[in-house]
Amino acid sequence: MRDVLSQIIRWWEAGESFGLATVVNTFRSAPRPPGASMAVLRSEAVGSVSGGCVEGAVYELAGEVVASGPPVLQRYGVSDDDAFTVGLTCGGIIDIFVEKISRETFPELGEIAASIDKHEPVAVATILSGPGTVGARRVIWPDRSSGSLGSERLDQAVDDDARGMLAQGSTGVRRYGAAGERRLDDLQVFVHSFAPPPRMLVFGAIDFAAAVARIGKFLGYHVVVCDARPVFATTKRFPDADEVIVKWPHDYLSEAHVDERTVICVLTHDPKFDVPLLEVALRTDAGYVGAMGSRRTHEDRMARLREVGLSESELARLRSPIGLDLGSRTPEETAVSIAAELIQLRWGGSGRPLTDTDGRIHRDI
Repeated sequence: MRDVLSQIIRWWEAGESFGLATVVNTFRSAPRPPGASMAVLRSEAVGSVSGGCVEGAVYELAGEVVASGPPVLQRYGVSDDDAFTVGLTCGGIIDIFVEKISRETFPELGEIAASIDKHEPVAVATILSGPGTVGARRVIWPDRSSGSLGSERLDQAVDDDARGMLAQGSTGVRRYGAAGERRLDDLQVFVHSFAPPPRMLVFGAIDFAAAVARIGKFLGYHVVVCDARPVFATTKRFPDADEVIVKWPHDYLSEAHVDERTVICVLTHDPKFDVPLLEVALRTDAGYVGAMGSRRTHEDRMARLREVGLSESELARLRSPIGLDLGSRTPEETAVSIAAELIQLRWGGSGRPLTDTDGRIHRDI
């Protein structure tokens, strides 16, 4: 829903009733992930659920749901030899939940939009199928909840799971018994997490950092550029960064919020910055710590880090030299190689050309 939120909140505020189709589950090489949405208001459609394969059919279904009222869970699979058959040419399968949205059916939408705008974590849990009321919805924040899925025990179970998914930034289907029993799968509940964007901390206000900040923003990170030198760490030099911090890098990192979704890119390749910074970085929960530099710089850096007491297990977390081997030379090419490594680690890719591989392109997550 995040991808169509700016449009649907305008429709909602204007008192319109519209259809919202959301990908809730995927199998094999599905083109869009869970949470991707398409909204339909009369002859207008925004967003995408399949990259074009089934949008026409979903548009028609959304119109029917708006007219009739009850939500629908629809599965789309691979199309057959008839070119006009609705299906996914990629061979994947997607489940799409289509519901009618209005101020009456979804009174919390305005508060959800405000939370997303403020980067406040919020999750929306919706019953997709089972003995409960299909379409029943509960909104969960870290410190409160609104609405009910039908029973107090089910609400409590979903609240616990949704808050865990918010912490991980994950979206997907959870299964329960009618009273919230986790050992049963009578009920399907879709938990759509709107976690704040993951953070990319870029240290070193150099030309490479500007390119990394640009591609980090493109990938959806909240980008922070930090350097101790005020003449270089300026918003003019880093227009794509969300924050530009003038501070010694290790001092800033010691106080910054870092979790398993955080990416740390050390681009200074200067021991007086690198060593104290990496001494802190490699002891955080950051999901990725990479450092720029030549092979010689890397070996010298590792020796210095051992001298200050880092263990071999801590040093093993360091991705250095940073990025995948793409033969990159320019700042922009180097930024692509770093982005490629982040994507590879996130989704478990091999980093090899797809032409040299076989089997499914998209991996299970």
